[in-house]
Amino acid sequence: MPSSFSLSPSPSILSPKSGFKSRFASRSSTKPLQVRCVVGEIVTEPKVAGVSGPLLLDAVRGVKIERPPVWLMRQAGRYMKSYQKLCEKHPSFRERSENVDLVVEISLQPWKVFKPDGVILFSDILTPLPGMNIPFDIIKGKGPLIYNPLRTAAEVEQVRVFNPEESVPYVGEALRILRAEVNNEAAVLGFVGAPFTLASYVVEGGSSKNFSKIKNLAFSQPKVLHALLQKFADSMSKYIKYQADNGAQAVQIFDSWATELSPEDFDVFSLPYLKQIVDSVKLTHPDLPLILYASGSGGLLERLPSSGVDVVSLDWTVDMADGRKRLGTDIAVQGNIDPGVLFGSKDFISKRIQDTVAKAGSKKHILNLGHGIVVGTPEENVAHFFEVAKGIRYSE
Repeated sequence: MPSSFSLSPSPSILSPKSGFKSRFASRSSTKPLQVRCVVGEIVTEPKVAGVSGPLLLDAVRGVKIERPPVWLMRQAGRYMKSYQKLCEKHPSFRERSENVDLVVEISLQPWKVFKPDGVILFSDILTPLPGMNIPFDIIKGKGPLIYNPLRTAAEVEQVRVFNPEESVPYVGEALRILRAEVNNEAAVLGFVGAPFTLASYVVEGGSSKNFSKIKNLAFSQPKVLHALLQKFADSMSKYIKYQADNGAQAVQIFDSWATELSPEDFDVFSLPYLKQIVDSVKLTHPDLPLILYASGSGGLLERLPSSGVDVVSLDWTVDMADGRKRLGTDIAVQGNIDPGVLFGSKDFISKRIQDTVAKAGSKKHILNLGHGIVVGTPEENVAHFFEVAKGIRYSE
């Protein structure tokens, strides 16, 4: 745990009228923050990440670093005016997430403005579905729509194991371009959906409030659900390896709906398949950091490290200090500021950042939100979040 620290940011906390976008467009256009630690030391020049790679990767490996790396889930998206303008020209989400040029442009929008320590591929966890013979679309205002939900053994039998080279070559191409554009100044992140979460979408037919259909399948025809989960586990293992082979330096696994399961059922329908994925990936890519995020995971927290992942991403319903105690010191943590904090004042945002970093400690922490950025979040507040976060310096 670091000793206490205080921040003395440069006076230009950026407002919407001050043109923060252009000021964040390049590293050279923004002076580094001055930070005065309680012990009296002043840091005026931030150190560059070492030869081991981007700061985020150093943090996961437990290398001693001067500040926590920071990126935000959904940092590329609807809160950004540049993204909104692009959506006017390209209203289809499928087009935006499956066209190489658009994927790269959207992924780089927050990089050009905020310079986060992680640049995540703009995509969707459902992107592999057509390649598995599961047609879907994302309807504006409604979300995902699975045209033919899977609820019988015969329907599951028709699901193919995913071949990313054939089905999503644009993902590999986009990742390669991102690696070249980011130039190792930040980690390029890929992501996939976890088997239970993907199964929830395709069985329910889309999003759900009570998950009655997949629980019906789980508890009345478990063999059918297990067959589907196995296909997703095999497919996501291949997809992670494909992303890594094409430039992803870390991959986040989203198990968003696993927390709808009781701990007992999580041990049956989610955890074994997460373990399979991690074990398979680590055989061929032992140094690839894998991050696991499951929203609302407070009741399952102690179980998550047994999946074998390198990082557990906490949501904001778990106190960071408590989460650290429950997870142990061997695993890295990510998070976990409430996305709603970004609607608060700049002072309020700063205090929450400092509190979270202090509770997380100076080793193996990636600063992030506890969920994705909320639509309508003021863009200047996101700029302030990054400015303050990147100005933190751990005390000796």
